[in-house]
Amino acid sequence: MGHPITNTGLRVLIVEDYSDCAQTMATLLKMYGHDVDIVTNGPAALAKVSTSQPDVVLLDVGLPGMNGYAVAQQLSALRPHKTPLLIAVTGYDRDEDLRHSSDAGIDLHLVKPVEPETLHAVLTRFQKLLAS
Repeated sequence: MGHPITNTGLRVLIVEDYSDCAQTMATLLKMYGHDVDIVTNGPAALAKVSTSQPDVVLLDVGLPGMNGYAVAQQLSALRPHKTPLLIAVTGYDRDEDLRHSSDAGIDLHLVKPVEPETLHAVLTRFQKLLAS
C-alpha cells in the first residue's frame, strides 16, 4: 500500500560537494514532497542549519576541508536538544567509519549508492515519528 505524496514533507539539507550526486538526490527528494536545500561544504552546512532549521541533514563524510564528522560534531554541540536527524550518505563503509559516524553524533550511516527506496523509507519513518 503506497503513501500519497503530500506537500507536508520534511525540510532536508543535502551536504554534498559532488554536484551531480547532490542534484540527483534533491530531485528525488522533491518528487517525494520534501523541501530541499543543497550546500557543498561544512561551514555552509553549519550556517544553513542555523538559518533554515532542517528536519534532516544528509551529510557526505568526505567533504573537502571540514569533513562530515566535524560538521556533525559541531551540529550536535550547538543544538543538543534539537539536532536535526543526521544521516551520513557516504562511500566510507569500513567498521571504523561507522564508529566515527556514531562518535560524531550521526544517527544513521548509509553507504553510496543509496537505493532511493531505502532513503524514502527512512525519511517516511522519521516523518511519522515527528508527526506523533
